[in-house]
Amino acid sequence: MRSVFRVFVLTTLVILVSACASTQQEEVLPEEAYYQQARDAMNSGNFNEAERNLDFLETYYPFGRYAEQAQLDLIYARYQNLDLEGARAAADRFLRLNPQSSHADYALYLRGLASYNLDIGLASRFFPIDTSARDPGEQRQAFRDFSTLLNRYPDSEYAADARQRMIAIRNRMANLELEAARYYIKREAYLAANNRARYIFENYSSTPAAEDALIIMVETYRFLGMDDASNDAIQLLAINYPDSDAFDANMKFQPHVLERQNRSLLNVVTFGLFGNE
Repeated sequence: MRSVFRVFVLTTLVILVSACASTQQEEVLPEEAYYQQARDAMNSGNFNEAERNLDFLETYYPFGRYAEQAQLDLIYARYQNLDLEGARAAADRFLRLNPQSSHADYALYLRGLASYNLDIGLASRFFPIDTSARDPGEQRQAFRDFSTLLNRYPDSEYAADARQRMIAIRNRMANLELEAARYYIKREAYLAANNRARYIFENYSSTPAAEDALIIMVETYRFLGMDDASNDAIQLLAINYPDSDAFDANMKFQPHVLERQNRSLLNVVTFGLFGNE
């Protein structure tokens, strides 16, 4: 047994020494070699290899001639690898180390794109996901990133796309509030539905959801016995959306959103899951 134990110890030591020797013998390439390999990998779509070389470049040459460009490329490589959190972290690092860089707008743009896609992620590429019914979450951060980009660099080549994405984010957040209002209507929680609709009209009046919000306001106000407020909402609807389907040929409002249901107590307390009969 002792001889077996000695052989085991000796073998282990040989393996450890060999590993240390191989680590010590690892060749460090010139700065330009790492950069060129990273660029070649990105051009061929191999972003894992690109990221590996960019990491080597930052490790061995943190203040080299390619340092700034490597930090910028790392944001893009991580974004393409769907490492969206990593892309945001790399963008933050770039902006912190290079606040006066002529490429700061690009870093902000990529940071916004990462946040914009973070809520949906990889699953949306394979499954149909209704983004209007999802909590926008990180998209609020994307909105702030794009807004910062427009404020600081209004003439940036990325400004137009950032502006369009901000519109899409606002539409999505308004639709989320609209989904909540409709949910409350189904539960006959008309005051809560009215609050959601008013929030849409007050905060997202330029979105397509504003028309439906006004219709909900008209009907919920009327149901709650607030006829003056309901009439005011009708006037706003007529001014802003004179072609709305809510009006007949004589511009008379036609209620169609609220329909009181004869719901049993069981149906109410189970949020509509049981007691429909």
